[in-house]
Formats: sequence, structure tokens, C-alpha cells
Amino acid sequence: MLLSFFVFLTACSKNKTVETMSNVRNDLEVHFMDVGQADAIFIKKGQNTMLIDAGNNEDADWVVNYLKNQGIKKIDYVIGTHPHEDHIGGLDAVINSFDIGKVYMPKVTHTSKTFKDVIHAVKNKGLKISNPVVGSKIALGDAKGVILAPNSDKYKDYNNYSIVLKLTYGNTSFLFTGDAEGLSEKEMIDKGLNLSADVLKVGHHGSNSSTTLSFLNKVNPEYAVIMTGTDNDYGHPHKETMDKLKNKGIIVYRTDQNGTIVAISDGEHIKFNTNPGNYRIGRKSNTYVDEYGKGMIKGNINSKGERIYHMPDGAYYNKVKAEIWFKTEKEAKEAGFRKSKK
Repeated sequence: MLLSFFVFLTACSKNKTVETMSNVRNDLEVHFMDVGQADAIFIKKGQNTMLIDAGNNEDADWVVNYLKNQGIKKIDYVIGTHPHEDHIGGLDAVINSFDIGKVYMPKVTHTSKTFKDVIHAVKNKGLKISNPVVGSKIALGDAKGVILAPNSDKYKDYNNYSIVLKLTYGNTSFLFTGDAEGLSEKEMIDKGLNLSADVLKVGHHGSNSSTTLSFLNKVNPEYAVIMTGTDNDYGHPHKETMDKLKNKGIIVYRTDQNGTIVAISDGEHIKFNTNPGNYRIGRKSNTYVDEYGKGMIKGNINSKGERIYHMPDGAYYNKVKAEIWFKTEKEAKEAGFRKSKK
């Protein structure tokens, strides 16, 4: 699908070797980097570059290597959407490793070592942090960005400090939301900001705290990208979010299923380096549910009267009829069932 635009030498994902790809046109590239349960988005337009977030602390080396393998030496704009570690964990390493133009972060501090490391890296490079001002413009070559959030000075939740950026190239547009939740989404709507976009980076890893229906209706995207980790501790993406996306027929791409996702815009059309994902909801570690939240562990009573539960990858799973369904092995064991030996 995208081979006319790129030559991929190998898949780009967190657990795979990163190789370079050559863009044969002067298009807008948006790389939703596979950093698991975290955000890291690299954007390139010609010789102009931007990085929105940089994953967890443990992702720092991978993010730096990914950028170097793209041939990057300078990053014009670095945006730390908000102070949580899964967004700014690798920013200090990026700032230390590349020539940096301008750094944007919201006007809020954090006591974590991660936040302090980023601040030290900024100071050591002789840089200053620019706080976001709603309505201010950012030019990335001939792609135009505008800051849409945060719209208040103080929030109880750090997520709502998230810098929200809309980037437009030609007749195509992308909306990057960080972890902005329903409160921030409502503020953007109430201010009458232009939220419409072709691609929505779904807020807060697909949590039900973000992507309210009113916000989704305003954005009205054709595509949604969810950045989340497989079997993460939060069960992202949540059923409520996936149901909204599915009901509106929005095509979904997700890093837990697709790895690193690269979207390319020529100003008229947007193409992706991978096939879409699906609407399956996330599950917590050791939790087995289908896309509707129904348990997937089969409980069965055999001919001997033994209560046995079968895991989805079990040898007899497709051969037995479920008399009861469980979401976790703990539930099954508490109900008096033992695990199948195969």
C-alpha cells in the first residue's frame, strides 16, 4: 500500500531492530512510534522535524536510535505534552543527543526525577522552555500547526495539562492530544476551536477518561491512532472508547497490534505503512476478555464431574463447550475450577 512512498528495510517496532526508510517524495511523515504503554511521535516535513513526547525512561535509547536511523541530526521542535513519565521519560536523552531548536512544555512542575532530568537537560543545552499559548502557530516547513490546549492555568489531573496540537498540510490534518481528558476536550469545544482532523491521536491511550462523544463528533476523523501497550496494567483501550470509534466507522490503527505506525500525507491523501487494527478492547495482564468485555476463559465440567477451566491458547479450548465464562484465572480458581493440563 505504501511501498510507492517508502522502502522499508524492516518493521519498526520497539522489540525489533530499527532500520532506515527512504521517502521518495516531499510528503509529511508522522511516525507513531511503538514504545508500548507510552507516547512518542516523530514528525518530518522536508528538512523540518518535530518530536511529540519520547516514551518511558526505558525507551530512551530506542527512541534516540530510531531518530538517528532516520538520519536526524536536528529536531526543530520538541514537545513534552505533560509531565508524566510515559510521555517525557526519554526527552532528556533526546535533548542530549540532538541539536534542538525549541522546547515546549506546559506551565506545571512535577517532583519526579524524570521531570527534573528533562529540566536539567534543557538547561545544560542552554535552551529555554516555551509554555503553550492557545492559538499560537508553529510552522513545520509548509505544514502549519496550531496549539489548542491547555486552556486553563490549573488542573487537578496532570493529564489535562496536555499540549494539544493540530497540524495541517494541504487539505489533510492531524490532531495530537497527549493524555487530554474530557475536561480539556470540553474546554476546546466551548472555546469554539476548530478541532476537525483526518487523523486523531486518541487521548490517554484509549482510556474512557478521554474521547468523549461530543469531542469525537467535533473532530470527526477518518482515522484514529491508539498508542498503547499489549496487556497493559490499565486495560487500555477501554470498551467505551472502542465502541464510539466502531459506531462511527472510524478506521483504527494501534501500536499494540500494528507496531510503529507511519502515516504519510501528500497534502490530499493519507496513507499508512500497515493494515488497520481492530476494535478489540484492551485487557489487563492476566485478564482475558473479548472486544465486548466478555470473559474468554472457558469453565467446563467433564464426564467425571471435574471442574476444569481452559485458557484461549489451551489444547482443548476449541473442543469444549463453556458452561461458564471467566475473565481471570483467579475467578476460575475461586469458583472451584482447576486449570486444564493441556
